[in-house]
Amino acid sequence: MKLRRSDIKPASMVTSPGHQVKPALLTKKREKLSLSSRQLEKLMRGVLDKGASFRFQGKGFSMSPFIKDGDVITIAPVQGVNPRFGDVVVFTHPHAGMLIIHRIIGKRAGEYRTKGDNAPEGDGMISRAAILGRVIKVERNGRYISLGLGPDRFIIAFVTRTGLLPLLWPLWRFVRFFIRSRPGE
Repeated sequence: MKLRRSDIKPASMVTSPGHQVKPALLTKKREKLSLSSRQLEKLMRGVLDKGASFRFQGKGFSMSPFIKDGDVITIAPVQGVNPRFGDVVVFTHPHAGMLIIHRIIGKRAGEYRTKGDNAPEGDGMISRAAILGRVIKVERNGRYISLGLGPDRFIIAFVTRTGLLPLLWPLWRFVRFFIRSRPGE
């Protein structure tokens, strides 16, 4: 079956119960074309190397609450720009060989320390060459989610690095309840 460029929809990453990423492309008819992680990486690299953004539906819970399972994520190339503390990046894990989206929580000797906001452990040190791009936009149910990608990313990176985020999440939910329930809004 030969596909035209207009037949291809955004790529998605489907997580299995064993947390292995099984990416797929969606066609106009909502059919899934399975891709291995390596194939998705090649496709993503090809798009990002041309200076274009790459948009796909993410799966998984390691970046919750800022990026949730099923959110549509837009990745921008990092050509000529070094990722910074707090940036959310997509990279190929050096040992697992899988594509991962996590936050930069440190830098040492030209390598980056990354960790998911909701992950119990970090990923170790990641080389600059392993980083494909930076998350610039997150969409949830048709709305843009800016929390975690703006100036607040520095605070979130610090809290993620120290392991305090899981402790602060219940407090945030409590505060958010009262913000949403204020009369007159």
